[in-house]
Amino acid sequence: MTSQVLRNPVTSVVALASGIFFGFGLSLSEMMNPRRVLGFLDVAGAWDPTLAFVMIGALLVTAPAFFFARRLERPVCDSSFRIPTNRVIDRQLVLGAALFGVGWGLVGFCPGPALAALITGRGDVLLFVLSMLAGMGLFRLLELRRQA
Repeated sequence: MTSQVLRNPVTSVVALASGIFFGFGLSLSEMMNPRRVLGFLDVAGAWDPTLAFVMIGALLVTAPAFFFARRLERPVCDSSFRIPTNRVIDRQLVLGAALFGVGWGLVGFCPGPALAALITGRGDVLLFVLSMLAGMGLFRLLELRRQA
């Protein structure tokens, strides 16, 4: 989101409400609990289908929303749609996706649920989020160095 978009108070309220709603959904579905995610990934052991039901529920909501959004000239809270134009599958994308998957499989957290789980005050969640932020910062530094 650009800083110009965030200056609009309506957009800020909608963004805040969306984040709260997303966090509530993560809490309600127990996706802030890494054991749920790890249980879903344990297909050879005590498989937990909860994440599959959450994904199906998300698809049931987003599929019609995308269908109707494609008919809009512009989004409700912005001047234009911001759709990525890069369609290249390169080394950086594949390595990033692999790193994300390995991390998700090892600890059961991805960024959204981890940020929402900060409210629990658990040390392992804080450690994960700090490590995630450090990794993002390191990537940014390396990317700036590469571009220079």
